[in-house]
Amino acid sequence: MGEMVAVAVETGRYVQYGCGLCAPQGWMNFDASPRLRFERMPVTGSLVAMTKGKLFPANVMYGDIRQGLPVADGSVDGVYASHILEHLSRNAVVAALANTHKILRSGGVFRVIVPDLAARAERYVRDRAQRSPKNADAFITALNIGEMDRAQGVAGLLRSTFGHSGHLWMYDEDLMGELLRQAGFVDVRRATFGDSGDKMFDIVEDRGRFFDSGEPELAMQAKKA
Repeated sequence: MGEMVAVAVETGRYVQYGCGLCAPQGWMNFDASPRLRFERMPVTGSLVAMTKGKLFPANVMYGDIRQGLPVADGSVDGVYASHILEHLSRNAVVAALANTHKILRSGGVFRVIVPDLAARAERYVRDRAQRSPKNADAFITALNIGEMDRAQGVAGLLRSTFGHSGHLWMYDEDLMGELLRQAGFVDVRRATFGDSGDKMFDIVEDRGRFFDSGEPELAMQAKKA
């Protein structure tokens, strides 16, 4: 793809990374999907368009928060990341949070949602009173850390190399809060749907991402000093 060049931004810019197919206007939407990278290359992108068709909206740009996004430091008012950090390795999350902090202006807001480890553990302990062998399977499924089956051969290799559907780490409020503070964030707090006070976040946030089986997921808000 070549070396990324920082783009000029203006006051009121907002960044979402790990956006998937959710790419609202007014936001700079980034994703690190290999599929997106193929779609954005001239030759492979044309082949994808002629065969399966392009999946990602035109306003989604390729960008990997682990290496840093092509956005000028200290230039962004808000950053949003929904259900992406759990798909990164534990150490990569440290780099991702540092890079998030870097692009925010002073007073800029970061809102992040990850699956809530504590809620899932509490549900497992509560349901275990039923003494059902299915509870263990349900717990592992809720954590999304296991595989019931694995494709063999080339298919299995490609899935393990490029697939990002499984969770590589899980977080509770204490751990995520500490990681945010270590990255330099202040005013770290638990967040709920629609409580940002910024209409731009109302555009990008989906109520369904804040809940799992009716229970709140781990949503956090933090600011850059």
